[in-house]
Amino acid sequence: MSIRARYSRWDGTQTGFDLDADAVMAELADDLVHHGDANAALRRLLQSGFRDRSGQQVQGLRELLERLRQRRRERLEERDLGGVYSDIAERLREVLDVERAGIDALEDAARASGDQRRQDVVGEAAAARRLQLDLLPPDLAGQVGELSSYDFASPEARARFEGLLDDLRRQLAQSWFDRMAGAMGNVSPEELARTKDMLAELNAMLEQRARGEEPDFAGFMSRYGDFFPENPRTLDELLELMARRMAATEAMLNSMTPEQRAQLQGLSEQLLADMDLRWQMDQLGANLRQAFPEAGWDRQYDFSGTEPLSWGEAAEVLDELGDLDQLEQLMRAAATPGALADVDLERARTLLGDDAATSLERLADVAEMLTEAGFVEQREGRLQLTPRAIRSIGRHALGQLFERLQRDAVGRHQVARLGVGHERSYESKPYEFGDPFNLDIHRTVRNAVARSGSGTPVRLRADDFEVEQTELATRAATVVMLDVSLSMAMRDNFLAAKKVAMALHALISSQFPRDFLGMVSFGRLARELRPEQLPEVSWDFEYGTNIQHGLALARRMLARERGTKQVVMITDGEPTAHLEPGMGEAFFHYPPVRATVDATLAEVNRCTRDGIRINTFMLDATEHLQQFVEQLTRLNRGRAFFTTPDTLGDYVLVDFLDQRRSASRRSRRSA
Repeated sequence: MSIRARYSRWDGTQTGFDLDADAVMAELADDLVHHGDANAALRRLLQSGFRDRSGQQVQGLRELLERLRQRRRERLEERDLGGVYSDIAERLREVLDVERAGIDALEDAARASGDQRRQDVVGEAAAARRLQLDLLPPDLAGQVGELSSYDFASPEARARFEGLLDDLRRQLAQSWFDRMAGAMGNVSPEELARTKDMLAELNAMLEQRARGEEPDFAGFMSRYGDFFPENPRTLDELLELMARRMAATEAMLNSMTPEQRAQLQGLSEQLLADMDLRWQMDQLGANLRQAFPEAGWDRQYDFSGTEPLSWGEAAEVLDELGDLDQLEQLMRAAATPGALADVDLERARTLLGDDAATSLERLADVAEMLTEAGFVEQREGRLQLTPRAIRSIGRHALGQLFERLQRDAVGRHQVARLGVGHERSYESKPYEFGDPFNLDIHRTVRNAVARSGSGTPVRLRADDFEVEQTELATRAATVVMLDVSLSMAMRDNFLAAKKVAMALHALISSQFPRDFLGMVSFGRLARELRPEQLPEVSWDFEYGTNIQHGLALARRMLARERGTKQVVMITDGEPTAHLEPGMGEAFFHYPPVRATVDATLAEVNRCTRDGIRINTFMLDATEHLQQFVEQLTRLNRGRAFFTTPDTLGDYVLVDFLDQRRSASRRSRRSA
């Protein structure tokens, strides 16, 4: 069966492209070039986020944390924790209103009966009840306590009060039992007794674990699993769940005013008078606090809104605030993308939205994705760049630099080989006996048509033949000298210089594989670099620009090579350091002294005698640097370029490719 596919313009509603490692490497490229530390680059990517292949922004932790804090502010600024008691007070007022109406109804019925004795008895009882209601304490706990022993005249008022007591017991149980009572259905004496037994067994299991024994968790869950609708699979999961929820309850208490806390204490004493039950709950809280000290037991929130919270809403809001705190703590502590794997994405989706959860998921996958793609690998607990990553960064830098060049200036400079040891010159000539028969078809046919006119067949003669000219293949040896002195970083020149070095490495390794490319970094001292070390090179935290030492290393490296030899030196300062003869230690002085300049120019003369061309690219060139470079170019007959970080790559690539072509032409003419 044939497969049919339909295509349409992207309108934002279709499923986007999957995140890929190449896109992540492109985002990391500048950071890796600048700092050379894969771990630090991933941490910064984690903080700032990036764009995926479809152009969608993956939010970083800074943006996600700000959204999280905004969510918390909104919740605190819209609600009032005092509403927990407003609901109770309102329902108690309704009970009292119904009771007073019931007392009035009893008196009306007595008067309507015409029985004086009945009127007197009912009147005395009504007066006593009204007095008792008038003398109720002002606090809710006191009112509940007095009404618990009050003889209601109204059956409806009694039923409403008993219903209120049942609701309060359940809500308090949900608070004190970490809302395990939500699975109880009711707070009957039998169910409360079972809850007490469950708490006692749980405390006993904690004590067993503290002694190094293994508790019977499976047996516990078979007896009391209905208390835990989350269905924890291990004792650790159960304890962590309970610790988090009990800590949320503590946070509610901590967030109340002293008067509100006193009312809650009084209500709990009135409604949950079982001392053994209270002891078991207090014991469990102490055990969990000791086992999970980081659960946030001392958290408190400053509710400043006007919308009152009911008791049930308070538990829900405190749960949400606790989850926000936990998510914030996890994100703030995430030093690597892999640390985000512990985030509950569904809860994050509920708290912060779909795009935030998607960003967290993608951030968590970054390190694993780069590892699977072969860009990074774990070495001694740290992520290290692989050779493939180095090539990728170089290609990225090369692509950025080529984008800046005019197409007719350089183009891609592709090399097409037509024979071993030769390169095409993209020119043709009439065929002569002995020439390689690399026939230029277009020019040959054009010559025949021009000779015999239009029409077919086109008949060829020997003098119509034109062949492509070839030139002898050349081999160039280049050493890039990269200034890593502190001034390069202070003047924001280092990133551009290092990016150009990596781009040259990518260009030569891909387009001129027979060429040699060496790397030397120079600050107070110079060091020879291997290409795989280049991404990790950073600036020296010392003053000193030791051009003399750098040229000496470059000359030693090029002595082993053949072909055209050149040094590409990228610097922003004149020589301020040199090696003392026979000592191997660097002498530094700023401004430059005569001894340093003379030692450097002496090394320039050695390079010149060895046939090494020095091309210098100056960043932020000062008058002193220009004077020194002018002396260097007079001695060496190299070239000097005064450039900026923005245009450095243009100059270096164009010059390198021009020199490469010139060498090819010279080789061809000599052949």
